Amino acid sequence: MKDAFGTPQSLLVLGGTSEIALATARRLIARRLRTVWLAGRPSPALEAAAEHLRSLGADVRTVAFDALDPESHEDVLGKVFAEGDLDMVLLAFGLLGDQARDESDPVSAVRVAQTNYTGAVSAGLVAAKALQNQGHGSLVVLSSVAGERARRSNFIYGSSKAGLDAFAQGLGDALHGTGVHVMVVRPGFVRSKMTAGLAEAPLATTPEAVATAIETGLRRRAELVWVPGTLRVVMSALRHAPRAVFRRLPM
Repeated sequence: MKDAFGTPQSLLVLGGTSEIALATARRLIARRLRTVWLAGRPSPALEAAAEHLRSLGADVRTVAFDALDPESHEDVLGKVFAEGDLDMVLLAFGLLGDQARDESDPVSAVRVAQTNYTGAVSAGLVAAKALQNQGHGSLVVLSSVAGERARRSNFIYGSSKAGLDAFAQGLGDALHGTGVHVMVVRPGFVRSKMTAGLAEAPLATTPEAVATAIETGLRRRAELVWVPGTLRVVMSALRHAPRAVFRRLPM
């Protein structure tokens, strides 16, 4: 169960090699987190992530999970929840894709959409049901400011995040009053391996900053978190900018 300050003591990460997720786990381990499940495709990177968190004092286990295999999600996650209640599920998997390639290769574009949206819908519903059955817990969903308004430079990724964001908000409404807390996190450009080599956007942030915002949001039981917070105002302006103006912006 969570401690008196709302800090989780058990965590399931869907997307166990995510830099944001691992930064969040490290931060929470420094507080009261003791049990961590890292779910992802079996790989040396997943095992290295688990070993690193173990070195910080957590009991860490890995489980094979594939976002693109929704038929397996209920069985895989069911086995994790069968081991004991979980205070928090962090939905952190995602695929950035390559906009130029994906525009000319619909199969690649669909893979981005299936990973970021379809896989997340499946895993999110399964996790939400398990949390509701136990009567408590938080589901934290990593969205993106890219989903606020589709940009020419990444509209395939952005559209998938827009779908995820809307789904997560609706799921939060559906679970209101059940004891389950859903929090949507909208980071801006995050300096990470996934964005290495890309031109950095204004108000860029780090996995550690996102982790700090997630911890603060959990304590406040926030439903929506922007990272950095100033993006809330920026994106509000961009969302309402006339389309002819929006097209000309250097983004």
